[in-house]
Amino acid sequence: MAAVADARTPSEGRSRSVLVLIAHLLAVGVVAGVGGWAASGSRETYEALELPPYAPPGWLFGPVWSVLYLLMALAAWRAWRAAGWDRAQVVYAVQLVLNLCWTPLFFAADAYTVALVEILALLVALVLTVVLFLRRDRVAGWLLVPYLAWVAFATALNAGIVVLN
Repeated sequence: MAAVADARTPSEGRSRSVLVLIAHLLAVGVVAGVGGWAASGSRETYEALELPPYAPPGWLFGPVWSVLYLLMALAAWRAWRAAGWDRAQVVYAVQLVLNLCWTPLFFAADAYTVALVEILALLVALVLTVVLFLRRDRVAGWLLVPYLAWVAFATALNAGIVVLN
């Protein structure tokens, strides 16, 4: 039996791809927006904490996260282009929700220990996401490596803050 060809035209495929890219950009934009809202006034909170010696200056977080969110959206889009909506996209969405939850826990609720447990879950979900993305599109997986490194660093920073405060 012959396989049924995709009925979409190349133009329709490109249009859908652009829409999915926009959806991924909007998703990380929502996460960034919630994080920005939850972290409003956080500079004072951050600077008032007893920080470990490896803590970066507060002004660094905004620029770093801006780049990371863009890389995350591009990675998710590339993985989608390679394999469609599959479990890699589901795991990506889970880690995105975990990312969304951390900032309100840490800054708005001042729940540093709970935030540490939550960021450990994020780190596990992110490692799984990187592995799944690498299997679908190597570039997609590698685009997440800076994010993985930053979350690993943020986990160490969160742990240091829990110990010192």
